[in-house]
Amino acid sequence: MDGFMLVLALATLPAAGNLLGGIAAELFHVSERALSLALHLAAGIVLAVVGLELMPEALKATAPWVPILAFVGGGLFFIGIERAMGFIQGRLESSEKAAGPLAIFSGVSLDLFSDGIMIGTATVLDPALGFLLALGQVPADLPEGFAAVATLRRAGIRRRTRILMALGFTVPILLGAAIGYFALREAPEILTLSVLALTGGALTSVVVEEMITEAHESKTSRLEPVFLTGGFALFALVSVYVGS
Repeated sequence: MDGFMLVLALATLPAAGNLLGGIAAELFHVSERALSLALHLAAGIVLAVVGLELMPEALKATAPWVPILAFVGGGLFFIGIERAMGFIQGRLESSEKAAGPLAIFSGVSLDLFSDGIMIGTATVLDPALGFLLALGQVPADLPEGFAAVATLRRAGIRRRTRILMALGFTVPILLGAAIGYFALREAPEILTLSVLALTGGALTSVVVEEMITEAHESKTSRLEPVFLTGGFALFALVSVYVGS
């Protein structure tokens, strides 16, 4: 199989996992407590992606301060995304209630984009490594897709729009995979690692400012800390036993 086609095929694995999670949220009634737990699980997974995959790799740079600065830049990038969404919502006269779900949609898209970049760059180095990394993302993306679509559903967004948005999650991961394969493979290593760090900073901001905030706006559960740490542990298991 051609190298680029292989990258695209591998990228569809986590995209399919995310879509299956979204389909589950459409088929089953989701209580506020269940949604809160799913958001905590997804948040733990995203934090693990940043802490165990993105930043350790980024800090291998010969000048680690550059990706560290890029990580901070990820926070600024998140602010830019928030302002852009606020502008779009204002022009469309959308409700303030939709701001949280749309931000979470953006966060999941960022996570999938980072998955694509990792898969694309890893496949260039070693196709087997790219396959293991793509396979390892699948169980991590299931609860993310579930939480994202369930949040959109609770916000009253139309079913047709929710389905289109769920299908739209395939775009960022394929785009990230293409960038990782074509652009970053020829770029200086410091640039590639800085892009990973920038993505990590943006994802961290999304988790703290949007996912957890959204989870606490409705009925909560005492099990939330367990699901948060459980999500982190789940990705850690996948990273150690499948993705390495």
